[in-house]
Amino acid sequence: MPIDSLLTLDRRSFIVAPLAAAVAATTGDAAATTGGTVYTGDVIHGKKVVSALDINDLEPGRKHLLYFQGVQAPTGHHWYVSVVVARGREPGKRITLTSGVHGDEMSSIRTVQMVMDELDPANMAGSVMAVLDIARPALEGMQRRWPNQGRGIDLVDMNREWPGNENGTTASSRHAGLLFNRLLRPNSDIAIDFHTGTTGLDCNDWIIGNRQIPEVKTMIDLYPIRQVWDSPAYPGVLHNAFIDAGIPSICPEVGAARILDLTLIAPFVEGTMNVLKHYGVIGGSIGRTAAESGAVTGNAIFPVLATEGGFIEHLVGLNEKVTAGQKVVVQRNAFGEVVAEYASAVDGEVGAIRSDASSEPGNILMFILFNHAPAKADGSYPE
Repeated sequence: MPIDSLLTLDRRSFIVAPLAAAVAATTGDAAATTGGTVYTGDVIHGKKVVSALDINDLEPGRKHLLYFQGVQAPTGHHWYVSVVVARGREPGKRITLTSGVHGDEMSSIRTVQMVMDELDPANMAGSVMAVLDIARPALEGMQRRWPNQGRGIDLVDMNREWPGNENGTTASSRHAGLLFNRLLRPNSDIAIDFHTGTTGLDCNDWIIGNRQIPEVKTMIDLYPIRQVWDSPAYPGVLHNAFIDAGIPSICPEVGAARILDLTLIAPFVEGTMNVLKHYGVIGGSIGRTAAESGAVTGNAIFPVLATEGGFIEHLVGLNEKVTAGQKVVVQRNAFGEVVAEYASAVDGEVGAIRSDASSEPGNILMFILFNHAPAKADGSYPE
């Protein structure tokens, strides 16, 4: 390594980078399971625990409630993830629904629960697997990030870890690797990874997905939602890990964090049932779609970032149209004096606004969905 590169490494990078390289060189990730379901012999609340799953081993025509054994906590106990499999009587597509990758996303979990409640495996073809509480340590505190204990408390965004590494240098990376290799990838033909906006940011119903992939476009268009971010987003997110593995996937965003919004949940349940009908997993006619809800599609996000600290006042609301140069946010200090005014730089539609009434410099105040020509996949979506 050149000396100038060494000089730019901080202490943590100097320690972790060689360790990660050594681990990768000597062990590598375990391959996706091909040996069938592995039961640990443990039973929690009457539910069997698995460390690997092949849904073909499960009895057809019924629902199966299991725990998947994830990575160990600092005490040596494991983090267990809740899994529900509705296995149909007939062969067909294997659809996977995931939630809880971030610990503050309540409506996403309830969306998946409500879809599973509607399924009758006796009248299904294929299977639907729900993995409900992926980032268990984050969920226990209803916080967005996984509290990694490796070098003192370090909050890790698990949706930057996928597909993970079973032999990685953090617990969250290993947890992602175990889940992806032994549960998610081996049992999925189609995947839908449900999220919400982050804590402190309010949004409505929208979906992230790369519409250049035909099956991704098809799925998105089956949801009666209001906004679509047509973008591959950024590396390390779960829906991209699925796509990289050849499994079409989308990322629905079900409103705001830390709340249960049944009004916003409804169109995502309806859209997911449409997807299951489209792939022949269940019968019935397709319900409302994106065409009927008038979904607005953009391929880029313009973030409005705070330059000052102070109290904020939004001049436009969610889903409102804005034009370039239009004033959208005012910020005041404790005296009520205006310290900053913020304008949109683009013509577009408001996709999210800061729900906290004050802000430090650098925080996202608003983002605006718009069309950039050519499409700019710069990963600018704020959280």
